Amino acid sequence: MAIATETHTVPSLFLAAVKRFGGRTAMRYKAYGLWHDISWNAYLQTVKETACGLAAMGLEKGDVAAIIGDNCPEWVFADMGIQCCGAAATGVYATNAWPQVEYVVTHSEAKFFFVENEEQLDKFLMFKERATHLKKVIVWDTKGLRHFQDPMVISFEALRQAGKKAMETDPELFASRIRTISPEDLSVLIYTSGTTGLPKGAMLTHRNCVWMGHAITTDNPMTPADEVLSFLPLCHIFEQLFTVLGHITCGYTVNFIERPDTVAENMQEVSPTVGHAVPRIWEKYYSAIQIRMSDATGFKRAVYGAALKIGKKRATLKMHFQRVPVLLTFLYGLAYWAVFRKLKERMGFDRIRIAYSGAAPIAPDILLFFQSIGVNLIEGYGQTEGTGVTTLSRIGRVKFGTVGQPLTGARVKIAEDGEILVKSPGVFKGYFKNPEATAETLKDGWLHSGDVGEMDEDEFLKITDRKKDIIVTAGGKNITPQYIENQLKTSIYINDAVVVGDRRKYLTCLIMIDEDNVVKYAQDHKIQFSTYKDLTVHPEINRLIQEAVDTVNQGLSRVEQIKKFAILPKKLYEEDGEVTPTMKVKRKRINEAFSDLIESMY
Repeated sequence: MAIATETHTVPSLFLAAVKRFGGRTAMRYKAYGLWHDISWNAYLQTVKETACGLAAMGLEKGDVAAIIGDNCPEWVFADMGIQCCGAAATGVYATNAWPQVEYVVTHSEAKFFFVENEEQLDKFLMFKERATHLKKVIVWDTKGLRHFQDPMVISFEALRQAGKKAMETDPELFASRIRTISPEDLSVLIYTSGTTGLPKGAMLTHRNCVWMGHAITTDNPMTPADEVLSFLPLCHIFEQLFTVLGHITCGYTVNFIERPDTVAENMQEVSPTVGHAVPRIWEKYYSAIQIRMSDATGFKRAVYGAALKIGKKRATLKMHFQRVPVLLTFLYGLAYWAVFRKLKERMGFDRIRIAYSGAAPIAPDILLFFQSIGVNLIEGYGQTEGTGVTTLSRIGRVKFGTVGQPLTGARVKIAEDGEILVKSPGVFKGYFKNPEATAETLKDGWLHSGDVGEMDEDEFLKITDRKKDIIVTAGGKNITPQYIENQLKTSIYINDAVVVGDRRKYLTCLIMIDEDNVVKYAQDHKIQFSTYKDLTVHPEINRLIQEAVDTVNQGLSRVEQIKKFAILPKKLYEEDGEVTPTMKVKRKRINEAFSDLIESMY
């Protein structure tokens, strides 16, 4: 059940949640092997001290403050404290190199900068002299900084102490700041991941955020009894939907991972009721299951294969809105009890009522697989500029090949050229300090998504491709590479693919192999290699990938078929500018970096 709708700003929504849930657990985090609870009352107290400390040090209404660090309660305390001060919060990816950090901090004109630890502080020190607008840098994990002295740098604890003193001097400071905030004020400034150039700061208002928090927790209802695991980057709108906006709307419990490398372990411990992840993570879970089953005994593989066949048959019928026969329902019950139940328990998915995939397209076969084993994985669609979600599949209404129907209160239409246009209370205010880009994206209140798609008679949306990614061959044929790439990614041996062929006679493809599965294949078939590059050039591995390409080609028209492919000789890294923090491939960068490899295929 959602909070009352008279709460029109993020801070007022937060206060309503605290009033309603008080001593109940709001968050949990793991430290030194133990889980610790934080109540809603304790959450409020820390936010009050943070907001009043910032106000006392000069954060004004309408200012911006930045945050960098991994997911943890302090990140959220800083975020909510900044917003309760009447300012806007902007997050920076913890994995960003210092020049990228400098760009966001300076472009946003941030007055304060919250950093997690010594590693993140070092990034700030690289551009300290140029960050003339910054008043203070606040560090929440001060290990290794005992003897560090800098008048600009203080600890989170020192900020909270300053907040306590400010509240003693002016007991009304916190409440008075919140009263000045209006629904049209800036809530968060979210920088896009920059797949096509420098990141742009999307301005999301309190009205945008409050509406979205309500929409995503009512179209597929969430309750205070739900639990989520917070592990995707918090500066991305996808994670903010669950860790911040849905949380203060519904009052469920947010569990923070211990470290980025303990996600799988923490997932098993928490066993959330609502899951969310980007496609790359769902693909990794799928690959892990395939590896585990390939190592099982012949009997177990046979039982698993039979169960999966039953599961897929049932899921296919359900995802095409067809009746499931009684016998198939009975057989699925047996398959679930004998195989899928234990499989879900091992992954920490045994309590999941609904799971979301977002931020990038997911291969249909991956979606079908999870539906088959009883994980209700559905796909949503949206962008930062629409506060994260435009369409969503509803529980029990998942149509294969689509990304669901528009959120309640959102309108979607298809332009003459196929572009998806969106109008909703979630559509952003514009790009920060970029009126030209704003004018290109917002026209007559409609958000021009840059995606191409089509809607069926039931208003289910199907995404065809990115408008700018559509390939026009030398013969004048329009090809949507995303569909072909998703088909290729269905292979457990292919991590990602970039189809090439604009103004060319035929299509080729750059393939990124799935290291875990390919290494296992090499070991099982006694293929000798010492480095990753050795694997990519080995004839046997190239033959393996050729088989996957041939399988996909069978389902494509002649002009869509991949005539040649090349395996990339290196893994793709965010640090090299090849993928975004949510693991989306930067197509333009890949085409530039591997232009020689592309030319060799022509």
